[in-house]
Amino acid sequence: MYHVAIAKGFSLDLKATLLNDKIDLPDNFFRNIQKYKEHLFKWNKVHNLTGAKDEDILNNFIYDAVFPVSFLKKYKNLLDIGTGAGFPGMILAFALPDMEVTLVEPLGKRASFLQFIKADLNLENVTVVKKRLEEMEAQDFELITSRAVTDTKMLLKLSEKFRDNTSTLLFYKGEKVFQEIDSDMPHKIIKTHKRHYLLLGENL
Repeated sequence: MYHVAIAKGFSLDLKATLLNDKIDLPDNFFRNIQKYKEHLFKWNKVHNLTGAKDEDILNNFIYDAVFPVSFLKKYKNLLDIGTGAGFPGMILAFALPDMEVTLVEPLGKRASFLQFIKADLNLENVTVVKKRLEEMEAQDFELITSRAVTDTKMLLKLSEKFRDNTSTLLFYKGEKVFQEIDSDMPHKIIKTHKRHYLLLGENL
């Protein structure tokens, strides 16, 4: 199991773990993941897109990003704030091809990498926006995600013009999440080893 493997410092077999967890994924998910990893390692040598420098770390990043598929409801569209090299938004786009995924990344090299992956893998459900979130025009999204960008209070403020009272927010957090919850918005925390997934919204 995943939690035991990480706790004891063993390598994570990404495919076997996801299949063992019975996470429902499309047929081309692992092919896309393999191509994504190959491209990311090549780009990372030049542009330093992410701290995931070896396959074990990258596999853990990918598992971390895709695990919420096991508990998320179905959504029409998703906004990922500060996607970076693709976590979690690009990985969720691989896993949920029927959902329109907008990846917001202001840094040029990272946005260029995301655009390259979109084109190379022919991802029709992905839109890459090279802007700061504050520069985007208002639009409602059913699901808003973010990982390692800022604290919950700031994320709620940044996302205000991109959600309504039916939207769900999914923030990838650590143990400090309990110190950040001061919103009246209904919430739920789903815990795994080293990760707390914070869900906020009226329709959890």
